[in-house]
Amino acid sequence: MFKDSINQSRQQGIGMTSERTRLRMIAELRDLGIKDLSVLHVMSKLPRHMFVDEAISCRAYENTALPIGHGQTISQPYTVALMTQTLLNKPRKNVLEIGTGCGYQTAVLSQLVDSIVSVECILKLHRRARDLVYDLGVRNVKFRHGDGFGGSAEHAPYDGILAAAVSDDVPQELIDQLAEGGRIVMPVSKNGSQWLIIIDKIGGRVVSQDLEAVRFVPRLSGLY
Repeated sequence: MFKDSINQSRQQGIGMTSERTRLRMIAELRDLGIKDLSVLHVMSKLPRHMFVDEAISCRAYENTALPIGHGQTISQPYTVALMTQTLLNKPRKNVLEIGTGCGYQTAVLSQLVDSIVSVECILKLHRRARDLVYDLGVRNVKFRHGDGFGGSAEHAPYDGILAAAVSDDVPQELIDQLAEGGRIVMPVSKNGSQWLIIIDKIGGRVVSQDLEAVRFVPRLSGLY
């Protein structure tokens, strides 16, 4: 699945970063309702502790969001699993990810779709995630530094779009770049709360539904 970095992480992964700890995380995800076996398998093999600072790596397999610097976080494992499972309700070939962050969600998706365009507006995070994901042997991701909420028309249309920051609305650019039969999964602010929503493009029309309440970092405007 992933190259030698996984084996190296296992050798280094004693205590709270061990394979046993990852499997406890997977058991918790199952208990919380994650049923997609492919998603669970990928997350059981991916060393989440490599995506956070070494000082907090002992918490990497807790079901919680953790800071990754620059006011951003790595989403809790349940949220990553839920969004991935929801996006991949059917096979998706070409996916746009908005908010690369540390690259953990990117790495999960990379094993389940043909190609990804991942856009991050914070340059240091973009570079760090790109290098780490490439070091894991992943080669089906195109990393871009930019505002992902404007999409990436160069590689559109997308079978799936996933956003990891909350927005006040769903930008029209994303809907325009979504393929027929495609799906968007993203958090949106509604009446002071955040909701994870699903948008499907069916027969040229957009159908939206709320999934569940969530908590994400806000969308940033501009490049950093």
